[in-house]
Amino acid sequence: MSSGGANRLRKNSLGLIAVTFMVISAAAPLTGVAGAMPLAFMLGNGAGVPAIFIFVTAVMLAFAAGYVAMSRHVTNAGAFYAYAARGLGGRTAGAVAITALVAYNAMQFGLIGLFGGIAAGIFGELGLVLPWWLWSLAAIVLVGALGYRQVDLSAKVLVAAVLLEYIIVLIVDFAILGKGGAGGLSMNFFDANAFFSGSMTAAILFCMGCFIGFEATTIYAEETRDPEKTIPRATYLSVLMIGLFFIFTTWLMIVGVGADKLVPTIQGLPDPSLFFFNLAADYVGGPIPTIAGILLVSSLFAALSAFHNYIARYSYVAGREGLLPDVFGRTHGTHQSPHIGSVVQTVGALIVLALFAGLGLDPVLNMFTWISQIGTLGVLAMMTVTSLAVIVFFRREGHAGSPLVTLVLPILSGLVMAALFVYIFLHFGDLTGTTGGALGVILPSLIPLAAIVGYLLAARLEKTDPARFARMGNNGN
Repeated sequence: MSSGGANRLRKNSLGLIAVTFMVISAAAPLTGVAGAMPLAFMLGNGAGVPAIFIFVTAVMLAFAAGYVAMSRHVTNAGAFYAYAARGLGGRTAGAVAITALVAYNAMQFGLIGLFGGIAAGIFGELGLVLPWWLWSLAAIVLVGALGYRQVDLSAKVLVAAVLLEYIIVLIVDFAILGKGGAGGLSMNFFDANAFFSGSMTAAILFCMGCFIGFEATTIYAEETRDPEKTIPRATYLSVLMIGLFFIFTTWLMIVGVGADKLVPTIQGLPDPSLFFFNLAADYVGGPIPTIAGILLVSSLFAALSAFHNYIARYSYVAGREGLLPDVFGRTHGTHQSPHIGSVVQTVGALIVLALFAGLGLDPVLNMFTWISQIGTLGVLAMMTVTSLAVIVFFRREGHAGSPLVTLVLPILSGLVMAALFVYIFLHFGDLTGTTGGALGVILPSLIPLAAIVGYLLAARLEKTDPARFARMGNNGN
């Protein structure tokens, strides 16, 4: 294994499987099944959710087409930032870089609250009663240690955790399949009537959230073996794995209770997340529900570790490129990890945890719900900009490429992402329960504010160090 030089990420440390599972871990499959899907059924279009997943998977594949095409020409741990730099220029790249830091930190902070709340409940039932914030604190410390050391260690942990998540959900899936569900294996959930029933927009938002994280394959481009092949393969593989998994699983979750009883059943539960565990108890029984609960905790831990790695690498690139102080652009002398960004992210997480715990706020209804949607908003904004960057890059640079891949599909995916961004921004209060207060305006405004700050930092760099500004987005190649 070769290692990078001073202030470079560790070369050739990741292969196809490691990269794929590291990004899938951010999507947290079991968290999506147990946490997001019951809400998608209840607040979205009910039995039409599997059809929504087909649509969203198609949109993500359309985005991935241009994303992958550009990855063959740009190898940079800044991902969205580097694409914006090469396609739309340094100032736009600066806006994307700071937006990424705010968005992924928001996802991380929100998940820390959810982790604490879920862990306190799961382990409390097993007799280990501890306050939620103590579980969150333990996760922050352990994730920080993994991120500080080296990416290989994190990859091994994440691959194991995600594999166990898939196994436990598929056990329940095939149990429902084998018993024929509550009333037969109906396939009418994929027809037009199911797709257009209920609130399609709410269902799309929940389903889209299950994919967030797959775009980070390119963040590991500087650390992979043969990135020109590994990154495209990992991107498509992660989209297909997430999409097919959720299409199959949501269909069987509906079959498990019957389409006519789906929404009333979830509405009658004290906590919607109990829906999957009830299915596990009804169709499998034994220790499976308890094991699933423990794996839900590990699922959240895997997501925390993945987002921590994203943040550390974006911080490293922003420091290397001159947007943040140069110290962020240095790697550890032994581990060759972006350790400064890792430490800063850990400290930030501790501060946010202390704030919410000190104010006595709820870890799920407040810390998770309020903050995580900021991350969703930011990722949609960056995907919209990236779609535009792909179009401009291939038109301007004259690289050979199919118009379908470098023009048509990026336009389609970019329009969908832009529409979703506008919807979440305008309805942020309704989606997070902050309607009627200042938080409903302040929290979503952090994303455009981050973009403005990033733009101004890049503009300053252009004046103070024009040569460095001109190299933005090129340093990883």
